[in-house]
Parts: sequence; C-alpha cells; structure tokens
Amino acid sequence: MAGKSIVKKSLFTLGWALAGAVLLLLALLLLFRFVNPPTSAFMLGHVIANPDTELRQEWVALGNISPWMPLAVVASEDQRFPYHRGVDFDAIAKVLAEHRAGEGLRGASTITQQTVKNLFLWNGRSFVRKALEAGLALTMEVLWPKRRIMEVYLNVAEFGPGIYGVEAASRAFFGIGASELSPGQSARLAAVLPNPRVLNAADPSPYVWERVMWIRGQMTQLSGLRYLQGLYE
Repeated sequence: MAGKSIVKKSLFTLGWALAGAVLLLLALLLLFRFVNPPTSAFMLGHVIANPDTELRQEWVALGNISPWMPLAVVASEDQRFPYHRGVDFDAIAKVLAEHRAGEGLRGASTITQQTVKNLFLWNGRSFVRKALEAGLALTMEVLWPKRRIMEVYLNVAEFGPGIYGVEAASRAFFGIGASELSPGQSARLAAVLPNPRVLNAADPSPYVWERVMWIRGQMTQLSGLRYLQGLYE
C-alpha cells in the first residue's frame, strides 16, 4: 500500500509539473505575440556552451527588413507558409511517401515549427521534441498572425556561429543593415539556414552557391514579392 501511495503521489506531482510547464509556455506564447523575446533557447544554449565567445543579435521590425528576405526563407524553407496552420501535413505525407520509396528521410518543418523550436526547445530528432514542436506550432498559429511569426523567426534564426537574427547576419556578412539586402544576398542568407555553423554566407562553397541559385529560381516561380504581400497589409 505504501508503494502504491508513493507512485500515486509521484504521478500526481508529475502531472502538475507538466500542467505548469504547458501553462508557462502558453503564457510566453501570448506575451511574445506583443513583446519581443529577449533571448531564445538556442541563444541561451550557445552562451552556456561558449561562455567566452560573443553572441551577436539585434532586433529589427519586419518593416525594416528587406522584403526579399522573407521571400528567400519561404522559397528555401517553407513554400506553403502563407497557407498552412503551423504544421504542413501535406509536406509530411510527401516526405513519408518518398521515404517508403527508398529516398532519404528529409525534414518537413515549417517556419512556424522552426520558430517555436528556436524559442523554446532543443535540437534533435526525438519524438518528444517533435511532438512538442508540432503542438506549439499549431498553438502559435492560433495566437499569432503570420507577420509576427515571420518577424520573430527572422530575428531569432541562427545564420552563423554566434550570429542570430537577420540584422546581425547582414552586418556580419555584408556590412549593411537588413533593410538593404538584395535578392541575391537574401538568398545567400537563406541558403545557410540548414547548417549555419558549417555553411558560410560571406564565403559560399559550391554547395551554397548551388542552393542560392535554386532559391533564386524558386523566388521567381513564387511570383516574386507579390507572394508574401499579405504580410505587409
């Protein structure tokens, strides 16, 4: 009986802890809809792992970012961004079909999922993290407009070792502010997002140049700046 009582109390405590964690995340999601996040889980992780290195990040409003930059990341990372509700189930089904056909398993994370991962979670491919990521992404899409999701994503994404956000990346790699980015420079920044600690926007490898050319082509196919004009209305 004593053993059952201890298990029951432990499960009760765990349940309350999980409920508290969920409520905290919901409160932060609601707060960050209006208040710019002062940091992110990935930035904190970098500081802890590299206490003697500089972290560069400077917040900038979406209206002060070149409109080519959102288009470049959508072309590269999440072409259905204006239409899905946080998780792109069509893209997931396609990835699974390709995997069953013998192709390598690739990611299908949306920009919304990447935003919640950068803000609150950790790197990795565990089921628990992916489930949390999907749940938070669906919730974020309910609480935030697409414009806010894109604004936060571009300000917390990692573009190089210790370089977070498009403003810091623009100044580090091109010596200009994010508002001055050209289509080509935007594509170069978007091209390194899959592995920003290895790929370099300032000194692109042949692989990065190949990705840049592909992204530029996708930007054109998506009808250019008209594709995301809803973000600015």
